[in-house]
Amino acid sequence: MTLESPQVRVSKTQENIFSFISNIENFESLMPENISKFEVLGDDKFLFALKGMPEIILKKKEEVPPNKIVFGAAGGKIDFFLTANIIKVDEENSDIKLEFSGDFNPMMSMMVKGPISKFIETLATNLPKAV
Repeated sequence: MTLESPQVRVSKTQENIFSFISNIENFESLMPENISKFEVLGDDKFLFALKGMPEIILKKKEEVPPNKIVFGAAGGKIDFFLTANIIKVDEENSDIKLEFSGDFNPMMSMMVKGPISKFIETLATNLPKAV
């Protein structure tokens, strides 16, 4: 299953956005209002939970400065990835698009598609205000 956020324009350079997303602590400012827990577990790992959902640990898996950062599940029973693609528009503007990919059975896909779509959309739309 692959889900994408809307592409969002940010009035910052690719490098500024890459630097912001690379700093794990900044993810708290991107989280939806229904977050119930956020905890930095290291330079490359954080835990979060949304109300009514299990805790999720994301770990930085790959960086391609200043274009892409890939986070993946750190432990747990389900393997998935959250990729931030940063596209240069001009010297002062960039677009960001988040992509979620995971290997789920059809039943699980049906259950998580809505909440995950909303989650990555919220992360992307909060980014221009947070950077």
